[in-house]
Amino acid sequence: LRDSNSSNFQVSEFILLGFPGIHSWQHWLSLPLALLYLLALSTNILILIIINKEATLHQPMYHFLGILAVVDMGMATNIIPKILAILWFDAKSISLPECFLQMYAIHTFMLMESGVFVCMAIDRYVAICRPLRYPSIINESFVVKATVFMTLRNSLSSIPVPVLAAQRHYCSKNQIKHCVCSTLGVTSLSCDDKRINSVYQLLLAWTLMGSDLGLIIISYVLILHSVLKLNSAEAASKALSTCTSHLILILFFYTILIVVSVTHGATKTVPLIPVLFTVLENVIPPALNPMVYALKNKDL
Repeated sequence: LRDSNSSNFQVSEFILLGFPGIHSWQHWLSLPLALLYLLALSTNILILIIINKEATLHQPMYHFLGILAVVDMGMATNIIPKILAILWFDAKSISLPECFLQMYAIHTFMLMESGVFVCMAIDRYVAICRPLRYPSIINESFVVKATVFMTLRNSLSSIPVPVLAAQRHYCSKNQIKHCVCSTLGVTSLSCDDKRINSVYQLLLAWTLMGSDLGLIIISYVLILHSVLKLNSAEAASKALSTCTSHLILILFFYTILIVVSVTHGATKTVPLIPVLFTVLENVIPPALNPMVYALKNKDL
């Protein structure tokens, strides 16, 4: 949209270029991405059906697993169909409102995933360290309150991200060197000062994600401490095998987040790395979570 003053130019859409540096053969990535997406959808839907149909699974632990399945499907569906459209049909353009909506959804789902991991860590801590009090602490009411709190916390705290991005002025460039509307990818195109966007992004990451990770680490340290005091080797190995799989997935999730944050600073030299990691962050956990949780669980 061009105003009477030719220097005041606001773009009407963004162009998502896809994976930087590998445009000539990036379409080959569509096959593994499509397979991972189908795997994520089918396994998570299967878990939801099983939990719903099987009365013995109507317990807090499986309710959290069901919530995680919904979050995982949302996380992958938010970005993968658009990426496949770019790779298959060259559908690179995205309107500004769509772009800001995707940005909001990326943050909300990431924070929700982190929040559900905290709930699951607390559930395991109470089950292993306070088994006699488990039914009175972790009950239906706890699941409802925790879910409502996490949903409100994450959906409300993510609102400033697209709002601040929408307030920037995009006057000349509209090509995003990315396949999703990442905050840093979009705001790097703005012509005005974008420090407030970066500050809020860091604040969100360190306060919410940081406190979540802290709670998870404390829970697992206490679990480990409690397990090591068990006299029965069999009980100790059972408790550890359940927790190890949880911990591997959780550490994978947070490690990629940290790598994305760090490598974004080096986007001028290795633009492909943060882009690839952002995509993997949204598709690998949804595909792996149900497999690991289901395979490690005899009831499921």
